[in-house]
Amino acid sequence: MEFNRLQHYKQLKWRRTFIMAAFLLLIISLAYLAIGEVLITPFSLSEPLHYMLLTELRLPRLLAAIAIGSALAVSGASLQVLLGNALAEPGVLGISGGASLAMVAVLFLLPFAPSPELYMFAAVLGSLVFTLLIVTLAQTMRLSTPRLLLVGVALGILSSAGVTWAFYFSDDMSLRILMYWLMGSIGGTSWQQHGLTLVMIPIVIWLCRQGSKLDKLMIGEVHAKQLGVDVAKLRWQLIFAVSLLVGMSVALGGIISFVGLVVPHLLRLAFGCENRYILPMSVLAGAGLLVFSDIVARIALTSAELPLGVVTTTLGAPIFIWMLLKNHDLR
Repeated sequence: MEFNRLQHYKQLKWRRTFIMAAFLLLIISLAYLAIGEVLITPFSLSEPLHYMLLTELRLPRLLAAIAIGSALAVSGASLQVLLGNALAEPGVLGISGGASLAMVAVLFLLPFAPSPELYMFAAVLGSLVFTLLIVTLAQTMRLSTPRLLLVGVALGILSSAGVTWAFYFSDDMSLRILMYWLMGSIGGTSWQQHGLTLVMIPIVIWLCRQGSKLDKLMIGEVHAKQLGVDVAKLRWQLIFAVSLLVGMSVALGGIISFVGLVVPHLLRLAFGCENRYILPMSVLAGAGLLVFSDIVARIALTSAELPLGVVTTTLGAPIFIWMLLKNHDLR
């Protein structure tokens, strides 16, 4: 009876927290739509310029920030359980770099202006290859935390070098524009690109529903199997889902790092480690963080716009350093 009462109390607590997080995201989103070089209010929407600015520029960009933030945060939370490593994150482990490298390779090697669908396929394929490589190395070689991070950083450097070579040997202006976008930017997001968002939504929902299985996986593969979890099947499903989300996030907004690291870690510090609660909260918190970061990117400079990836890196790098120092005793 006491256990049931405690479980009921915990569910109520999480429900209240979830509602508060959703309300906060709504407030930040409304502020996002209003704030900018041109202030938009409900009373100014009768002006054609303000209405077009809201519907054709800010609203698609807001939805992109929400989709990418949610996808990266829930992907990071899932990777941390899959690899048994609190410091795992798509950007830090080089998975986002693999997606960007594949996209640049398509643009560089196929000069006939590839379609957006081909870009998306290339990004997903690149992230899938790098995810498989990371997971395989972690499982077969039983890499410690420092070694796994070093491998991820090395993969990121390798992909960055490949992108740099492509830019160096090209005089195509589109590649130079792509360089800015790969730093992380959702400034040019249009409604047509949100076909990716429609694909991302069911994958995010599916990952959120895997919380109970991930809770069992955290206590060990042997115990998870005894509790009825098909560990091998779940692992491949998670790899595929994370690769899809990371690839489509890169295709939509470039490389945006540290969202998948900072959000799940801070949530676990604040609320514990139950993934059935952490994963849905990561969706809201990741979306809120990226929306806030893009507000900063848009208004920090008066004559220019900061790349979104620079803002998230500035916010996330100090927390990453703190996490490394906090876990300095890991072998």
